[in-house]
Formats: sequence, C-alpha cells, structure tokens
Amino acid sequence: MYKKLEGMLNAEGKRLGVVVSRFNEIITGKLLEGALDCWRRHGGKEEEVTVVFVPGAWEIPPTAAKLAKSGKVDAVVCLGAVIRGATPHFEFVAAESAKGIAQASMQQTEVPMTFGVLTCDTIEQAVERAGSKSGNKGWDATLSAIEMLGIYKQL
Repeated sequence: MYKKLEGMLNAEGKRLGVVVSRFNEIITGKLLEGALDCWRRHGGKEEEVTVVFVPGAWEIPPTAAKLAKSGKVDAVVCLGAVIRGATPHFEFVAAESAKGIAQASMQQTEVPMTFGVLTCDTIEQAVERAGSKSGNKGWDATLSAIEMLGIYKQL
C-alpha cells in the first residue's frame, strides 16, 4: 500500500502573496478579483493577502521570487495577461514570463508559486478566461496555491 499525500483546500491561518500585472488591467483586475474570492471562500482572510502590482508580465518573475524569499507569505500567485498583437513582442514576453515564473518557483524558498498569466491570441479569449465562459484563471491559480500549501506542509 502506498502513502497518499494530497493538499486540503483550506487557507485558514495562511498568508498569500499575489503579484499582478497592471498591463491589460481590464483583464488582470478580474483575475485578481477571482483570486481574492477563492482565498476568502477557502477560509483565508483578506488581511493576510499582500498584493504587489507590477508594470507588466515581464516584471512578475523577479518580484514573485523576492516576495517568496521575504518570509511574509506562505504562497505566491502570479497573475497577468499577455495578448498577441501585430509584432513578435507577444512571443518574447509570454515565453520569458512563463520561464521566469517557473525558475522563481524552483528556487529553494519552500513557498509554492502558481501560474495565472494568460497568454491569449485575442482580447475575447482573455475575457473568457477572466470570469466568463472559461471560468476565472485567477481563481484557479489561487486554488492550486491553497492545495500546494497542504502538500508542502506534508512534505
């Protein structure tokens, strides 16, 4: 018989850090609303949430790493929205943001970090993922962070 570890969806007594991009704020604001709603509904207190606003998705990874290392939070959620335009800028920002968050999450901080950065071809796709047809990816990233808190505690 194997030993089974899984996280409980309980944020009670935990501290959350959220790094959110101001770029595409019409979308990222909705992602943040979803994240905070998820936190509250799973027993977390809003006064235990630190929200750090950064200019864009490019600035999320180093900020998330610094926040994780600060000792002020138990988990970090990264939120942003990169929407394809007419130039290759999208590819660079989307890829480096994702890679940077992955690298930051693997640093030895003992703090789980989740990815809630939308990479969409159109504004319509972003709207769908920020609280309409496809749910709210800010909620999803926060739910993952809550689950990972439980898993990290057991490990």
